[in-house]
Amino acid sequence: MGDKWAGTVIRCLQDGPRRFGELRVPLKSVTPKVLSETTRAMEHDGPITRTAYDENLPCVDYALTSLGRTLIPLLDAARAWSEPHLPSLLAARQAAAAATTTGADQD
Repeated sequence: MGDKWAGTVIRCLQDGPRRFGELRVPLKSVTPKVLSETTRAMEHDGPITRTAYDENLPCVDYALTSLGRTLIPLLDAARAWSEPHLPSLLAARQAAAAATTTGADQD
């Protein structure tokens, strides 16, 4: 569950099941290989299910499990915390980058 994209996959599935291709639309910056690895790991850990359909063109649906749904309030809390604190976080990042640049200039 420590995957970089797990939270985003949960958000994409919170309104209902989606096919792999439908997940790719909001996750266009994620390569298919990484998305496949993420969904596979999440299925293994239990927050999502994978349902394969034996059709002429095989397709797969992903959906949140009840365990996966318990993560939504945590994502909401992280978002609620980050919104008012974003300016401080960005200022700290900028200060750290400036200190790194200044330190490199002194070498």
